Amino acid sequence: MQILEFEKPIYKMQEKIEELKKISADTNMDYNEEIKKLENQTEEYKKELYDSLEPYQKLQIARHPQRPNFLDYVHYMCEDFIEMHGDRAGTDDRAIIGGVATIDGRAVMLVGTQKGKTTKENLEYNFGMPQPQGYRKALRLFEHASKFNLPIITLVDTMGAYPGMQAEQTGQGIAIAVNLKEMAKLEVPSIAVITGEGCSGGALGLAVSNKVMILEHAYYTVISPEGCASILWRDANMSSKAANALKITGKDLLKFGIVDEVIKEPTGGAHYDPEQMANNLKASLIKALDEYKNMTPEQLRADRYEKFRRMGVFQS
Repeated sequence: MQILEFEKPIYKMQEKIEELKKISADTNMDYNEEIKKLENQTEEYKKELYDSLEPYQKLQIARHPQRPNFLDYVHYMCEDFIEMHGDRAGTDDRAIIGGVATIDGRAVMLVGTQKGKTTKENLEYNFGMPQPQGYRKALRLFEHASKFNLPIITLVDTMGAYPGMQAEQTGQGIAIAVNLKEMAKLEVPSIAVITGEGCSGGALGLAVSNKVMILEHAYYTVISPEGCASILWRDANMSSKAANALKITGKDLLKFGIVDEVIKEPTGGAHYDPEQMANNLKASLIKALDEYKNMTPEQLRADRYEKFRRMGVFQS
């Protein structure tokens, strides 16, 4: 497990515990009381640490290379998953994966961005950065779901849409804009979850939904802190300051009405217990599906419209 800089004191404490256990085993001396005391102190420290993380520390957890990805959640949450390929124009962007799934006996359309955990996987999935054909594939699946009355669930974890020349030449901006417009008009319930990184239009292109949720240590922002710092201060090293100013974490996003729910992660982050994280996510998804299942298409569209119209409203 890759250790983040601010986590190092925890591992030093754990090393002391393991050292004491080894001494106890080698000498047959009883150190159980001391070990128990150190273990309790370590757990208390961990809880205090992860409950009071700065935005830039949460960002590091959101980007952790072992963090669960879309296919991990499919594995833990779904009884069945039938992947649907292609944008019907000859391409199949692997940065976005989707298909019909069964979650707790409920048929849904499950779509999400996919990151890899190895260099080979990241090359296959383009580091989770979709190209226009990925958004067109997602839109095809959304329309399929609407036709067959399937609720839509999107899991978003992307540093942004792919910024390469080819993506621009094939209509990156248009593809995202069309998704925003068409998702707003969907006649079935739609639920979006920011599971890791949620950056810019690349994330929003899958997140115009009735309910938007975010994992505890994920973040959602119009621009990455590094990009913001480069623009405002001409210095990417100011990204920690930018992260504080952008209000990118679940607590602030919930306060401002950008997200509707923050889903608790296992202590240390989702990568420490992916199965437990998937169970927490599944419980929230089932609750949300029940909340919208009896709404008419007109009510769903109105609910979605009002949700996004409320954003950015303030009184002087």
